[in-house]
Amino acid sequence: MGGKRKLGRPLKEIDKVQFEKLCNLQCTLLEIAGFFNCSDDTIERWCKRTYKATFAECFKTFSQGGKISLRRTQFKLAERSAAMAIFLGKQYLGQTDKTEMDVNTQIQNPLEGISTEDIKKLIDKEG
Repeated sequence: MGGKRKLGRPLKEIDKVQFEKLCNLQCTLLEIAGFFNCSDDTIERWCKRTYKATFAECFKTFSQGGKISLRRTQFKLAERSAAMAIFLGKQYLGQTDKTEMDVNTQIQNPLEGISTEDIKKLIDKEG
């Protein structure tokens, strides 16, 4: 008897370097599955076999470089763009837009000009 033959479909070939780059670009599970032309379940199983971790754990690890790169780009852009500088100030420094409101109201008092004694007389008369 020969070696044991595996049954079922052959395993999907997924390039590790490409997978890690896609995570770095913040691609979602469905986007990565679409890139490799397979299901999200296939990506999940591949992560378990390859990294001994779930996709979420892999993504958490491999996506960090993309966040650093994006932040670096935003800070460079803030040197030339007031809008980006304002955005980063709000995000990292707790800055907010200052809004001023001028509220003018007039209160109409229907009893204005009537003495307290006249009001008491009206109450006694009605009550």
